[in-house]
Amino acid sequence: MDAAQQEATEKAREQQTTWYGEPLGALFRRLIADLGLNQARLAVVLGLSAPMLSQLMSGQRAKIGNPAVVQRVRALQDLAAEVRSGHLSASEATAAMEEIRRTAGGNVLSTNATATRSSTAGVPANPTKRVVREIQALLRSVSDAAEIQSAAKVLADTHPELAEFLRVYGVARTREAIEHYETHQG
Repeated sequence: MDAAQQEATEKAREQQTTWYGEPLGALFRRLIADLGLNQARLAVVLGLSAPMLSQLMSGQRAKIGNPAVVQRVRALQDLAAEVRSGHLSASEATAAMEEIRRTAGGNVLSTNATATRSSTAGVPANPTKRVVREIQALLRSVSDAAEIQSAAKVLADTHPELAEFLRVYGVARTREAIEHYETHQG
């Protein structure tokens, strides 16, 4: 790899860290290990081609362009956490991955499909967390963190609530977004 390619790869990994919290190679390798997958199976579950997954993992490509795929990544992260904590068996995880492959990302802000998947997989449904993750995925699929913060700054004086929404759901951690969501529910 020449110096220009190396620089482009490093820039892509930095962008991935901004958008997804870490380089996608590390995130995907952890999902593969936690869920007992191989790279080809992960690509199928996410709805990506194997070459696209490889490009994202290696830093040849920075951004996941499809919001539904971002939602599937988030759902798999939640699933992997359940497996690591021992709350979910391997067979339940396999069934849940199939359900994620079929349903995640189908209807933005709908908790029915993911709540049904969670209940049938033995994972307690957390509609609030799922809605928050879907909002985050949608915002992060159209803009990176720097652009979201810039937009929030522009809106801060005239539309402070909208600016806060962009900052909380576009840039902040999921835990903070869940707290915000729960505070603002009627």
